Amino acid sequence: MNNFRNIVVITIFFCAILCAGTVGFMTFEEMSFWDSVYLTAMTITTVGYGDIVPIHAQGKIFTVFLVFTGVGLVLYAFSKFAETMVEGGLRNIFERRKMKKKVSALRNHYIVCGYGRIGKVICQILKESGKSFVVIENDPGEVKAIEAAGFFALEGEAADDDMLTEAGIEAALGLIAVVSSDADNVFITLTARGLNPDLFILARSSGTQGAETKLIRAGASKVISPYYIGARRMAQSIVRPTVIDFIDLTMHAGELGLRMEELMVSRKASFVNKNLMESGIRKKYDVIVVAIKRQGDEMLFNPRPDTVILPGDIMIVLGDHAQISALEREV
Repeated sequence: MNNFRNIVVITIFFCAILCAGTVGFMTFEEMSFWDSVYLTAMTITTVGYGDIVPIHAQGKIFTVFLVFTGVGLVLYAFSKFAETMVEGGLRNIFERRKMKKKVSALRNHYIVCGYGRIGKVICQILKESGKSFVVIENDPGEVKAIEAAGFFALEGEAADDDMLTEAGIEAALGLIAVVSSDADNVFITLTARGLNPDLFILARSSGTQGAETKLIRAGASKVISPYYIGARRMAQSIVRPTVIDFIDLTMHAGELGLRMEELMVSRKASFVNKNLMESGIRKKYDVIVVAIKRQGDEMLFNPRPDTVILPGDIMIVLGDHAQISALEREV
């Protein structure tokens, strides 16, 4: 914005000195309008072909005045214009290259396709959770907003092979397709699945009939309709308000309250191959194991005390933020 204002101010001053020189030569040298414009331009740009020159004393005095005022202004104008072009153009080029270099170094990250209302919320939650991600957006204005928020951004079409490759799809953990139309999300899903067959792909559906089926066929690992979820959430807030309040507390309380988290059990965990009672998770960390997800999508809700914790299990736990953080370091 400052660069644009500088260009406007310089242009106004340049036009003013050109008009003043034209009027002066028309008055003191009795030249025609176009001859006056020509002589003024030759004078303030220091070209001076010499084909037209002032011959009257008052015209020569005016020319001296025009040289000392106009030439300095023109040189200043050219320097500021060049500076503006360099700052606005080259700086953007270098920033883009720097951004692309950082994106190419990402590993085990997520690719968010689309920075609309849903995309903004997803990016904020990913940031709060400490997840690495890059956003692909085709709107230049939104790209600037992404960069202003401190996120990695790539400008272009998310369905393009080159764009997804540039976003590091081969090294990514997952892709989230949340652009505005189902058709675009289908194309993005098809392209992403072709580039990385093992990629986890989460796609947004508008909720229209057949949209979810098409996205699944295109290769989406999971399809979510925000409208359907929003409607169910509103209904549940009426039917089971206390349950919804509890879920909100566990999902959004952050560092100041309860937290529900999923933790993957590694082979290095001290309680691996032990049952819940022997693990001492409840006693040591004051954390409740709500469920355990086994490999093969088996889900054990409210597991029994004699349930054995295996390597690769994903424990869904509920407890204080600090206690869960301590347990997270243990697994």
